[in-house]
Amino acid sequence: MGLEKILSVAGKPGLYKLITQTRTGFVAESLLDGKRITVSLRSSVSVLSEIAIYTLEEEVPLRDVFKKIQEKENGGKTAIGHKAEKIKLEEYFFEVLPNYDEDRVYVSDIKKVIQWYNILTENKITDFSNEEVVSEEASEEE
Repeated sequence: MGLEKILSVAGKPGLYKLITQTRTGFVAESLLDGKRITVSLRSSVSVLSEIAIYTLEEEVPLRDVFKKIQEKENGGKTAIGHKAEKIKLEEYFFEVLPNYDEDRVYVSDIKKVIQWYNILTENKITDFSNEEVVSEEASEEE
């Protein structure tokens, strides 16, 4: 499963897996406890594949940041927790993404990225490759 079906729902902790769409919204399952919730179309929802992190040059897709964390941690969970001190979180994120824009990426954003990465790792959702690029390359080879 790619990041295209993983959601962050405003006001709800953790991440959710998209299960099915309904007439008034969709049903999602929590990656933390497996409980299903109904989310209306009015709710603020972010799809992880659409999120990017600001750097000094460009915006880096979240999947690329996750890949860098995965390489740093050899596929395991992060060495630092999302509730660590501000300075430790910034130091860790600087090791992962040295050119991130410190004025536009807040500590709360770093906490979310670390927490989300750990949730995905615990749920064995560790394929952060860009599925769209892979399918485009496959069609070009034909």
